[in-house]
Amino acid sequence: MTSLHTTRVRRRRLGVAAAAAGLFATLLTAGTAVATPDPGDAPTTRKGISAGQEAEATAAIQSGEIPGVDEIVHSPNIKHLANVPKDALKGTNSDLAFQGKYAFSGNYDGFVIYDISKPSSPKTVAQVLCPGSQNDITVSGDLLFLSTDSSRSDDSCASTSQPATEKSSWEGMKIFDISDKTNPKYVAAVETACGSHTHTLVPKRSSVYVYVSSYSPNEAFPDCQPPHDGISVIKVPRSAPEEARIVNFPVLFSDGGNPGAPTNPGVSKTTGCHDITVLPSKDLAAGACMGDGLLFSIEDPENPKIIDRVQDNVNFAFWHSATFNQRANKVVFTDELGGGGAATCNEAIGPKRGADGIYDIVGRGDHRKLVFRSYFKIDRHQADAEVCVAHNGSIIPVKGRDLMVQAWYQGGISVWDFTNSAAPKEIAFFERGPVTLDRVTTAGPWSAYYYNGHIYSNDIAKGFDVLRLDDRRTDPAKKVRMSELNVQTQPDYFDR
Repeated sequence: MTSLHTTRVRRRRLGVAAAAAGLFATLLTAGTAVATPDPGDAPTTRKGISAGQEAEATAAIQSGEIPGVDEIVHSPNIKHLANVPKDALKGTNSDLAFQGKYAFSGNYDGFVIYDISKPSSPKTVAQVLCPGSQNDITVSGDLLFLSTDSSRSDDSCASTSQPATEKSSWEGMKIFDISDKTNPKYVAAVETACGSHTHTLVPKRSSVYVYVSSYSPNEAFPDCQPPHDGISVIKVPRSAPEEARIVNFPVLFSDGGNPGAPTNPGVSKTTGCHDITVLPSKDLAAGACMGDGLLFSIEDPENPKIIDRVQDNVNFAFWHSATFNQRANKVVFTDELGGGGAATCNEAIGPKRGADGIYDIVGRGDHRKLVFRSYFKIDRHQADAEVCVAHNGSIIPVKGRDLMVQAWYQGGISVWDFTNSAAPKEIAFFERGPVTLDRVTTAGPWSAYYYNGHIYSNDIAKGFDVLRLDDRRTDPAKKVRMSELNVQTQPDYFDR
């Protein structure tokens, strides 16, 4: 594998032939089925592409417009320090969490714990086999939380796949004791309606509240019945996690949420939330909920209260995730156009669809409003074989600036500045070339987060990556040290 330093941002002109051939016709006009989010249980999604599209990508590689297969390219201010390939767990890599000198990596087959005390040489501490997509992961003290959003035969780590139409099937939240990082122990499970696609922690002194996001109810599923217009709230006593239980299911969409198609073509019908980010220091949360974006108060964590709600029925297909800036006067929402299974970073799709939406928070208290300012999308067009989508990222903590690192699947990793909400700009990038040229393949970074001076990324196919960012605009962040980081539980970096 080669590494190439690139001093210019490539403006690739790829993807026009694909649109002309009708590859994205359904993507741009269909309803709920457009955005079945995330890769599912299989490690990759592969769809054939035309000989013309493959030839176009080959020509683009030869001309230097895009990197070659598996070739690494990056801006001069980023250095690739390490990659740890998958080992025992061969499934799709998913989210990341951090605690002290450890990184916790979710995988559809379980989770891995890495020692990152030397970022340039991460060491595997433990690999835990516990299948169940997508194994969204968080940590708090001695507890690790793992989401299961695929129908299983039971709540054990030895479970097998089982149809959701069977009443005995199980989906929900698993809890582990990680007081011994070399030997995590499974201690509790809580079944939740429609499973747990993602979850978010609201830590308190003696307990941890867990907001469980799930969606897509079906009358044929005994444990996932419509309407499903809220989130499950679990309370976990730290001293007795086996007593974890659901304490509320607050309704977030009293009117049922965005109706999707045919009222709003190309937009997902809201049947729950995909992901929630909380800012405990401000008692705020932002919800990315399929067809809706939410701002709500978590002053009472068992009873979140909606402050404002927005929709974008022109350019957003699936509200996927949310990130506050440090001052809590902006929210970045991401759009998972194509559900993480399509090549959407090209000229045919354009700069507004499948982008980040930047919203200012204006007003005070319960009168605050989300006001749209602009879109941001990477402008390095990808080949038609590369699944590219706006995915998980985090703030880079620098006082006076709004900086973010973000994963884009095969679009790679982007570092960008949204200090000016109306004029965001990229300042660094890292990416690999296509995994293959003959099929559309889901790969690339699922998550890219800044933690204690480095960028850590979980690549769906290639494993765990560590990057170092050296730039005068981001260097002050190297002085900010965290003892724990779950990105969807956003810390106050400067008032601790």
